[in-house]
Amino acid sequence: MTKYIKGRGAQLNTPDPYAKFSRGLLRPDQADLEDGCLRNSQYQMVYPKSIVNEVKSPDVGMEFSINPYQGCEHGCVYCYARNTHPYWGFSAGLDFESKIMVKSNAPDLLHHHLSNPGWKARPIVLSGNTDCYQPAESKFKLTRGLLKIFHDFRHPVGVITKNALIQRDTDILTELSKDNLVKVILSVTTLDEDLRQKLEPRTSSIKKRLQTIAHLAKEGIPVAVMVAPIIPGINDHEVMEIVRICSLMGARTAGYTIVRLNGDVQTIFSDWLSLSFPDRKEKVLSKISSCHGGQVNDSRFGKRMRGEGKIAEIIRDQFKLAVAKYMNAEPPVVLNTELYEKYRSPQLLIDF
Repeated sequence: MTKYIKGRGAQLNTPDPYAKFSRGLLRPDQADLEDGCLRNSQYQMVYPKSIVNEVKSPDVGMEFSINPYQGCEHGCVYCYARNTHPYWGFSAGLDFESKIMVKSNAPDLLHHHLSNPGWKARPIVLSGNTDCYQPAESKFKLTRGLLKIFHDFRHPVGVITKNALIQRDTDILTELSKDNLVKVILSVTTLDEDLRQKLEPRTSSIKKRLQTIAHLAKEGIPVAVMVAPIIPGINDHEVMEIVRICSLMGARTAGYTIVRLNGDVQTIFSDWLSLSFPDRKEKVLSKISSCHGGQVNDSRFGKRMRGEGKIAEIIRDQFKLAVAKYMNAEPPVVLNTELYEKYRSPQLLIDF
């Protein structure tokens, strides 16, 4: 009988599509488990040549991103970023959340990038692929280093995270906010802590995430909530309440996406359903496919994030109603791009 691995989202490793010989689906040997948990994550220092990525997708709301870590210990079972891990010789499954590459020179690369006289200030988003405040950040502090560089250059930055660790950097975020140089998006997938522990096991608890929204709002840092992903049959009934509670905590605006299971995520998520919710596995997969033209995967720009069909329309209408009822219809935050030219050759003004 397959034992559920505590503290992890994926319960197996999918095969490496680039390997000469496929080993098939692999579950960890019991010798690799300690009290039902996978042994601690492994960190590998890497030194990329660049750190700012151009985002060519028209429906993700960002032009440029930085991901200081490859792989993510949060272990969200639905994470689309899993499919990038095989490029590095690892599996999209358990490897993605336990074998983390640390881009040690990320702050230096950002400094070099922002020093380029040809660069024009445009918001750069921290995360976008893997979470910049995942547990590794408490050890390596790369995100904090990046925020310092953004402040030195007075360059606009966005942050997307599910981790309360962002509160550690309130000092820098507050300074950035004074010049309208930062906005934060907190992802809240569910208000059910039991579900959170299975769905995204190493993220911050729901209580800590809501407290983080309140903390940032109190400090005057613009914060929005992303209800994502909405998974029909799992958390779609929570849309109204998530928006209501997050609004009470201080979130100014809200967004959402509907889950899609591209690449290896389909196998990983289906296996997770078999172990976590075997009684509703087929129903959930059927509902997801009904939102994506009969497939659980979807790569169509303009449709992949929000879906289509009756279930997707119901979710859209619920979300629109929730925002209209509980949010104050504030306009999107437009970050300041005017200060960067003045501070292109910065001197460190504040010692953090």
